[in-house]
Amino acid sequence: MNKAIVLASNNAGKIKEFNTLLGDMGIEVKPQSEFDVVEAEETGLTFIENAILKARNACAHTGLPALADDSGIEVDYLNGAPGIYSARFAGEHGNNQANNDLLIKKLEGVDELERTARFHCVLAYMRHKDDPTPLVFHGTWEGRILESSTGQEGFGYDPIFYVPECGCSAASLPKEVKNQISHRGKALKQLFAAFQKEGNAQ
Repeated sequence: MNKAIVLASNNAGKIKEFNTLLGDMGIEVKPQSEFDVVEAEETGLTFIENAILKARNACAHTGLPALADDSGIEVDYLNGAPGIYSARFAGEHGNNQANNDLLIKKLEGVDELERTARFHCVLAYMRHKDDPTPLVFHGTWEGRILESSTGQEGFGYDPIFYVPECGCSAASLPKEVKNQISHRGKALKQLFAAFQKEGNAQ
């Protein structure tokens, strides 16, 4: 598949990650900023709603198929927060340090066994803005919240997300390893399988 898909995101970390993951499939991922697309208002109450809103917006402005990702972290002790508000948990959208600091503060004194959390990634792929059956894929990644940041890789909550099977934070994992086991990696594997099975990327 030599195909151009618009990624409905201006997040440099996500764009880099998607290009790494999708490049080998012969898919050229173009950030929506290349087309001066104004970001969609994330008015949905779920990851799925927000992903579809973003994909439809990118399709409408570019005329190309679009892939949107809505992801975040869910902490059991906080009843699922920050959830869909992960990127703006501390108030300012995309301030990773402030978001991480606030989450650590909210879990201060909480026992290790109660600090369970998971990343969610929902991918929505739309062939065009009026696509009545968007493809939706959902990946999760289980772990727990650390008491302090560690590791230099990744972005977002990666430095405070402990991955039990690896014995370290998500930010301490090499990119190749993270891409195989992360919530986004799992959702993308489902996307690839659907593309191959259905021929949806024609």
